[in-house]
Amino acid sequence: MRTKEPWKLEKKVPDETKTKKTRKKCLVASLLSLALTVFLPLQASATTGIQINGDGVDTLQILQMFLILALAPSILIMTTCFTRIVIVLSFLRNALGLQQTPPNQVLIGMALFLSLFIMSPVLTQINEQAYQPYREEQITQEEFIAKASVPMKEFMLKQTKKDDLNLFLSLSKTEIDAAKEAPLTVVIPAFMTSELRRAFLIGFLIFIPFLIIDMVVSSTLMSMGMIMLPPAIISLPFKLLLFVLVDGWGLLFKTLVAGFNV
Repeated sequence: MRTKEPWKLEKKVPDETKTKKTRKKCLVASLLSLALTVFLPLQASATTGIQINGDGVDTLQILQMFLILALAPSILIMTTCFTRIVIVLSFLRNALGLQQTPPNQVLIGMALFLSLFIMSPVLTQINEQAYQPYREEQITQEEFIAKASVPMKEFMLKQTKKDDLNLFLSLSKTEIDAAKEAPLTVVIPAFMTSELRRAFLIGFLIFIPFLIIDMVVSSTLMSMGMIMLPPAIISLPFKLLLFVLVDGWGLLFKTLVAGFNV
């Protein structure tokens, strides 16, 4: 019995797995070529710098600038008096029994501009000691960050309780001779802990007079037999009237501003 010669064998249908592997190889090759096309110019520009108005600017400095801008909201919340103010304002709105009045945008705006008012001496020091010399190219970027962090650290240490600072020093196993030698990684969480404690204490004190009004109104309605009438509807006008008559906004803002050691 004669066998078929090799060159006369029948053609086989190409396997689907081989076709898929070939497609994957082509896709990987195209992706590698695209990556090399994109990232090689970026690597060259990072080493040589970008020309802006005839001056060379390092790409890493531009990336650092965008990183700082992205972290600006967190820096505002963690290192300024914004947290205490916005929490106290939220407590006040809940104590009055108002759900969306003032709205969140108004509360955040008030907290932001009150923070700017309180932090103005610190911002002035940063401008004079760090920003202006850096703008005139008298100091480097590292020196600018170091000098700008000194007034912020002093402000935070003035608001931070010793117990909170010692807590985070013990957790980080850091030994210092003076509070000003503490690193920012310890000062910032200690400052936030103290701010949250003070904000909740102020909120508790704000709740007391409005809670008394709610109790008086509810007991009066119960004695009159008006069980189906919600006490919040009756107590809300009295709370608003009391808050306006005693100049609540002025007293609250005065207390918040005076409560910070700048």
